[in-house]
Amino acid sequence: MTISRRQLLKTGTAAAAASTLGAPMIWAQNIKDVTLRQFGTGVSNLNEVAQKVKEDLGFTLEMTALDSDSVTQRAATQPDSFDIADIEYWICKKVWPTGNLQAMDVSKIANYDKIVGIFKDGKLTPESEIAQGTAPHTVGFTTGPDGTDFADEQTNWMTLIPTIYNADTLGIRPDLIGRPIESWAELLNPEFKGKASILDISSIGIMDMAMVCEAMGEIQYGDKGNMTREEIDKTMAIFTEAKQNGQFRAFWKSFDESVNLMASGEVVIQSMWSPAITAVKSKGIPCVYQPLKEGYRSWGGGIGLSKSLSGLELDAAYEYINWYLSGWVGGFLMRQGYYSAVPETSKDYMSENEWGYWFEGEEAAEPITNPFGDVMAQAGETRDGGSFYDRMGAVACWNAVMDENQYMVRKWNEFIAS
Repeated sequence: MTISRRQLLKTGTAAAAASTLGAPMIWAQNIKDVTLRQFGTGVSNLNEVAQKVKEDLGFTLEMTALDSDSVTQRAATQPDSFDIADIEYWICKKVWPTGNLQAMDVSKIANYDKIVGIFKDGKLTPESEIAQGTAPHTVGFTTGPDGTDFADEQTNWMTLIPTIYNADTLGIRPDLIGRPIESWAELLNPEFKGKASILDISSIGIMDMAMVCEAMGEIQYGDKGNMTREEIDKTMAIFTEAKQNGQFRAFWKSFDESVNLMASGEVVIQSMWSPAITAVKSKGIPCVYQPLKEGYRSWGGGIGLSKSLSGLELDAAYEYINWYLSGWVGGFLMRQGYYSAVPETSKDYMSENEWGYWFEGEEAAEPITNPFGDVMAQAGETRDGGSFYDRMGAVACWNAVMDENQYMVRKWNEFIAS
């Protein structure tokens, strides 16, 4: 019998054919006793997902939400403290070489063929140009089951199984600004003195800074995602001067901080994430994820497995990954403004109106709500930035880890302390 594990998963006959494959039958009575420990940022470590796992798969998923720097530190230094690492690809660049995660066999991933191209060869469409920074595909594959390096092309072994991503930009309060905002350069416009904010996560914040400095015409980077020391110094000098002139109200680290700053009106323009925009709007407060002429700063995340995960727990983890990509989670996340690594399965868990609004960039036929029932958009409104291809097709850079990362972090800390 010649049939691949992925084909079996696709046809739903994996369990029936388990004896042929020599794979364990994990849906045994003791599956209810399995507990998997997952950690990551609050973006996707959500109680609703853990509850749905228990309902659909039978085992327990314990989730811990941390900020990005804490996620990086835990994945790199505490390998026995977790089973599943829900991390971003720039974090993977720091963590993978430690050997704390295990390579994942793509033949066990049912919907691997449906994963969008940016996670495989870096291209959204065959004509796409690959953006600067740590593009997910550059750290998405390793050379073998015991690899601690990154492969230059697709292999049968992935470092992370991609799950979630988005095109990030600046959030604004249009009611308080009262005029069009079209450029990243507006973040340092003296008009917004004392009412601007940037996030205090060095590897992400430096990319926002670069988008601003390039938009201002102050610096033309060779690669925003891999700056030279001179480029780092120039970038920090520009923002340090702005800070000392009182441009910034605050520097936020968490999702909730960014929501509170914007909802209160203390800040009118800032680095922001899609669900934070959603959270502000759910309070009935105008908030826009503003498309900018220079493009988006993008990021992607995925699921990594602890090196020590084995046996029944490892099989359960693969079942979890396949369940994650089967559509329910994708639909849940896309209703907050994110994208699923396998969009077409998410479509089955969204109404035609929701899919049209969030993915196709079409006008809402009726009110759009988030997963919690809060109204996000009224009939006739379109999504900020348009369709999936409009938004992800305008990515200028990915969140990155630079060759000069240690130097950059030191300079970032000096900036925050200045």
